[in-house]
Amino acid sequence: MRQQLYELLQERVQQCVTSKRNLNGICEKIERKRVSLNRRMAEMMKVNAKGMINEIRTEDEVENVQYQVHFRYLIKQKKRLYLEEEVEKRQAQFYKGALIYDEELNPFQSNEVNIDAVPVIEMDEREDRIVYQYDRLRAVQYAERWWNEFNPAYEKFDVDCTNYISQCLHAGGAPMRGYPGRGNGWWMQNQNWSYSWTVANSLRWYLPNSKIGLRAREVSSPDELLLGDVICYDFEGDGRFNHTTIVTGRDAEGMPLVNAHTFNSRMRYWAYEDSTAYTPNINYKFLTIIDDKGIKA
Repeated sequence: MRQQLYELLQERVQQCVTSKRNLNGICEKIERKRVSLNRRMAEMMKVNAKGMINEIRTEDEVENVQYQVHFRYLIKQKKRLYLEEEVEKRQAQFYKGALIYDEELNPFQSNEVNIDAVPVIEMDEREDRIVYQYDRLRAVQYAERWWNEFNPAYEKFDVDCTNYISQCLHAGGAPMRGYPGRGNGWWMQNQNWSYSWTVANSLRWYLPNSKIGLRAREVSSPDELLLGDVICYDFEGDGRFNHTTIVTGRDAEGMPLVNAHTFNSRMRYWAYEDSTAYTPNINYKFLTIIDDKGIKA
């Protein structure tokens, strides 16, 4: 079993870096990544991958295996090199020792709890003096530190993307507000949290509509975003946003590279064309955090 998974992984690594590929074992996700890189005049110079089995469940003669793979891609674009990383969560099934199937898990196939929840935007007169300056460097440093781990100071979730982004924004100095109303404000405390802190669709609506504290302005193009800004993803194009990332770098053409949880990744190209959740109907929202710079909110 382990040997078969290892050989499958080696085939995928080879597909990344060579044009000589076994068409029977071709990975559609890697092909989309190659196409995206070619369009950006970039290429994968070197790829390595490390797998780890998390769980094996045996029923009769069937073995169900859950495992993860940590990919590291050395990308060259023009004269610039940068390292992109990604962790895939996968499942495989074996019958009498023979591999039946192997696929990446898509956590967004099951909708988030309260995915339709939209926060109530309220102005509390006691809060009209909230003042803060968004420290983009600290937000990015936090995003880099915790991209593939969970900070024990916070709750964690199976679909953790928006919780992670909220932590990054808070690390950058964004103040919590609205406790204890889950549909109000943006906060996590006392083992409870607002929808806007943890639900992608809720944060997407909260940021551009908030009038005090943490708030953002929508821009029309990803190249207008700064480090520490946010991108929201509606993979199916049905109006319900189900993923959130934070800008942590730029490629050689000045386009955003992002970090994320759920699909744990760092310095990933913003468009997510190589994602298992990607569909041609994908819709994006580009949100730049409004910096008070000492001015009353």
